Amino acid sequence: QLQASGGGLVQAGDSLRLSCAASGRTFSSYVMGWFRQAPGKEREFVSAISWSGHLISYADSVKGRFTVSRDNAKNMVYLQINSLKPEDTAVYYCAAPKTPYKFVRGRYEYDYWGQGTLVTVSS
Repeated sequence: QLQASGGGLVQAGDSLRLSCAASGRTFSSYVMGWFRQAPGKEREFVSAISWSGHLISYADSVKGRFTVSRDNAKNMVYLQINSLKPEDTAVYYCAAPKTPYKFVRGRYEYDYWGQGTLVTVSS
């Protein structure tokens, strides 16, 4: 089970930290991904972090502003978002695949999804 939180209404240039709490599996064996879905658009990849944190990937659109991290002792994954832009407005989801120790980025390679947390950025 995945539970995302931390979204809200912010102004352009602000920062947010999204959190995702995981339960039910050996969290430290799985890559964790962040995706987002803006109104009227497809769900898109944002970032992924490997089971031990040694591999990290970002979408080009968020590089330099977003930082993903995880705390395996707490079964938590985080997404720090800086310099927010109106185009970052979306529902943000954390996700995990069924297969352990496999670093994946594609939306359809993730099997478990949190409920999403809404980030709204006003200009």
